[in-house]
Amino acid sequence: MRNLRQGRPTRVTISDVGAAAGVSASTVSRVLNGTAKVDPSLAARVHDAVRQLGYRPNAAAQGLARGEWGTIGVLVPDLANPYFPEVLKAVSAVARSHGRRVMVMESDEDPSIEHDLVEDLMRSCDGVLLCSPRMERSDLVVLTARDHPLVLLDRIVPGIAAPAVSADFFGGMMLICGHLAQLGHRRVAYLSGPEVSWANSERIRALEAAKAFGISVTILPCGPTSRCGYEAAAEVPGTGATALTTYNDLVALGAVTRMRELGVRVPEELSVVGFDDIELDHVAHTSLTTVSVPRGQLGKQAAEMLEALMTEGHDGEPVYLPMELHVRDSTAPPRVTSELAG
Repeated sequence: MRNLRQGRPTRVTISDVGAAAGVSASTVSRVLNGTAKVDPSLAARVHDAVRQLGYRPNAAAQGLARGEWGTIGVLVPDLANPYFPEVLKAVSAVARSHGRRVMVMESDEDPSIEHDLVEDLMRSCDGVLLCSPRMERSDLVVLTARDHPLVLLDRIVPGIAAPAVSADFFGGMMLICGHLAQLGHRRVAYLSGPEVSWANSERIRALEAAKAFGISVTILPCGPTSRCGYEAAAEVPGTGATALTTYNDLVALGAVTRMRELGVRVPEELSVVGFDDIELDHVAHTSLTTVSVPRGQLGKQAAEMLEALMTEGHDGEPVYLPMELHVRDSTAPPRVTSELAG
């Protein structure tokens, strides 16, 4: 029978390097890991043997020898949300450039388990990116007190000793309100996100400030998914609103679907605005007016902030990334008389 290994190059081991350099394998390990002082002449022989044999050290093993995992952890609330892949892709690119890997966990929109998941990541990762908009402040205080590198993503918590980078959710909602006011809308409904979400509270804070535009807002309990939007949208016609803004684009998708079933035309009878710009056009058949932040930039900046914290102990001020308004086909001036109420 033909030997399947025939013709394949034999992998060079640390023992091969030691034999070529005339030293023990443990000496080779100490030289490559930098964990102990080694006579310079022996170190030179080891490095020469590494080059001649083409030996490739195991990066993970080297990290463990230095007390490092070579891995960063990321916790997100929902991997099915199209908001996160671009963020994670940017995080992975930064980690890879520094010779690190990425471990991703999700809480499945359950803030009660997020603390334990972060604890798990801290036990196996050098640093953690925490995208946890609904974790209790008391839990964050406990986690940041562990002296383990941790960066908050899409959440700013005053008084918490952790670097943070976030989209400017307040500014994004103000852009939406300004757009609707310019179109002539004065009565707006908002399908709210999770009640304990910091990002949701920032949106509501902006809606309250929008009174300066002459806008009155009815806040309707909802949630973060398209199903939530579909179910909550049934309450919109009774508010008399001529425009609807939502916690995110998924909610807007569900709301648009429900409006069509109710015979409410978008945008002729109801303008609809999303949040996040997650490219739902192929599903919603509506070019949705929305706001967004460059998610690649958000992930890149968060990962670089974590790298600086792990290697230099650098801790800067919170960073807000500005959002941009994308005006599309789902918003229009209100009709002279609204037929939505009643």
